[in-house]
Amino acid sequence: MTKSLLIEIGVEELPAIPLLKIVKNIEKSWKNILDEYRLTSDFEFIYTPRRLVLKHDSIALKQADDTIEFFGPPLMVAFRDGAVTKAGEGFARKCGVRFEELGQFEKNGKECLYFKKEQKGTATVELLEEMLLKWLDSMAFGKMMRWGSRTDEFIRPIRWLQVRLDNDSVDVALFGVESDTKTFVHRMVNFDAVEVPDVLAYNQILADGKVSLYPKDREVKILAEFDELEAEHTITIERDLELLAEIVAITENPKALLGSFDELFLELPPEAIITSMKEHQRYFPVFENNKLSNKFIVVSNAVTEDYTKVIEGNERVLKPRLADGLFFYRNDLNRGLITDGLEKITFMDGLGSLTDKINREKSIAGKLLSLYIKQVEKETRKSETELIALMDETVALAKADLTSEMVYEFTELQGLMGYYYAKALGKDSLVSQAIKEQYFPLGEGAELPSSTFSAIVAMSIKLDTLIGLFSVGKIPTGSKDPFALRRAVNGIVRMVTTYNLPFNIDDILEMLNELYSDYETQKLKEFIVERVKKSLQANPSVITAVLESGERDINEIVKKVSALNSIVSTESFKEEFSTFKRVANISKEVNLDNELTVDVDLFSQSIESELYHEYKKSVEKEYNSYEEKLKAMFALKPKLDCYFDDVMVNVDEVVIKNNRKNMVASIYKSFKEIADIKEISI
Repeated sequence: MTKSLLIEIGVEELPAIPLLKIVKNIEKSWKNILDEYRLTSDFEFIYTPRRLVLKHDSIALKQADDTIEFFGPPLMVAFRDGAVTKAGEGFARKCGVRFEELGQFEKNGKECLYFKKEQKGTATVELLEEMLLKWLDSMAFGKMMRWGSRTDEFIRPIRWLQVRLDNDSVDVALFGVESDTKTFVHRMVNFDAVEVPDVLAYNQILADGKVSLYPKDREVKILAEFDELEAEHTITIERDLELLAEIVAITENPKALLGSFDELFLELPPEAIITSMKEHQRYFPVFENNKLSNKFIVVSNAVTEDYTKVIEGNERVLKPRLADGLFFYRNDLNRGLITDGLEKITFMDGLGSLTDKINREKSIAGKLLSLYIKQVEKETRKSETELIALMDETVALAKADLTSEMVYEFTELQGLMGYYYAKALGKDSLVSQAIKEQYFPLGEGAELPSSTFSAIVAMSIKLDTLIGLFSVGKIPTGSKDPFALRRAVNGIVRMVTTYNLPFNIDDILEMLNELYSDYETQKLKEFIVERVKKSLQANPSVITAVLESGERDINEIVKKVSALNSIVSTESFKEEFSTFKRVANISKEVNLDNELTVDVDLFSQSIESELYHEYKKSVEKEYNSYEEKLKAMFALKPKLDCYFDDVMVNVDEVVIKNNRKNMVASIYKSFKEIADIKEISI
């Protein structure tokens, strides 16, 4: 027999971000608890800022009866000299019976003690309190609260509780709150508890009390009101989905409203205005004609017929925020981009100050620029002398905004404010843009620097952090990576491949290691290679094959893996590859470090000459890509098959045998210039 189940845990307003971080786990946890208690059933998990709700259309009124089997020690362990051992007695105690009541069972070829008992299912009403306490305890919000004289903790105080099987209230107590048949609606509708006569009335009572229960309904309502405001005022509202989720989590009666601020504040960089509105006020920015306007969207949780005062109140709150920002901005412009004070800020113990870091980054950027100078000259149409001076200036000023008043107030704007200050001071566009993009990419799939020049600046910063932290023993372990070194390597890989930059891991580190104290360079090399491997979407054996070829250039590794993987992924490759496995196996006996000479005068069969001719033609041709070359090499298959059918490689005559092995090994060695094909598994 089943009944519906409604559970409503009423709380003081939940903090949105901690809730959103674990909302999926909250639902999963209840499912696991249902499974654990043998009460598995479908349910909905719903939340508003003031309530956590579970709704079951149907749940069993008791657990199903269960049969529990206990397997004990082998008989030879349970008995000794005709007497029951402590192991036997312990198993009986575990089963809750006298030893004489135990049976025997053959397991893994041995006779063992055995007991089976029927476990009657417990009534659901007797389990719900225990289950709910376990559920609440599973919610890992982070910081928790205690209230009153209680010693237990939850994210916010629990203020009311409903547990209803059909219309019957189930006696449950959580954190000192006992369940009853009341709920609370929106505070601006009724501050007192409201009776819920039956479960079917629950949703309607909340709706009448201006509580939109379902998060999705609140989201749909907000977005629909955005559409209406856009159409009415010819504006565009930025739909920040993270902010939207937060708003959904902190409102029960959302209402999107259009406010405005003085146009004077548009003197501020758009990002400064947007950051102030989003981070401090949870407002959505508004654009007109593709430019930030002096309007904003606030989503109110109020219940009123006239929202004028709500809009005016939010406008009053925003004004001093923007006024402060404008004051800081103008002060910073008057001050200019200066690095005074950075020498007093420690970057990391053992690595000196931020000034020391800047000096190392200058050196790295200069070395990288010399490697990629032709490409940068072509992109910028500037001379090498100009570029060296601009690179030095960029790195010198990149962190100057860290001491600005704006970045002190809005730390997330570091780099970006430096860009605006550099522009205002008339710096070259290469300099200002590279300052803006110095931390790019900020994450997986995030925007990359817009030029090779900017990429060199960003790579220099990441390389100094990476090598520097390894040199002082700050090496990521397991899943811990507090300094985001894995992300730094991922960013370098993306920049190198996007801008087609040579980046030999060994050569680059050897070139830069002089800037740091001695450390285990091999560990860093392995760390970088591992991140390169993780970044590649390919058959793992293909990645291994390319790395085993000895390639150390990140850009070339990525190109080779991509080329080989596209061939290995074809349906026909598995059938064709056996031929090349044979090539690899025969080549094991040949020293590939030696020059492999093939004497055509020793050929005795026409297929030997045909294969050699095709092979020489394939290796002497120039190709536009690794994929073209690999396809040409794999196209040797028909000739190789005929060769292996008609020619015995391991003949008795040593000269001919070695000549034939050298012939096959030459093909294998040519493959190995791209990948060691013996490592491929499909």
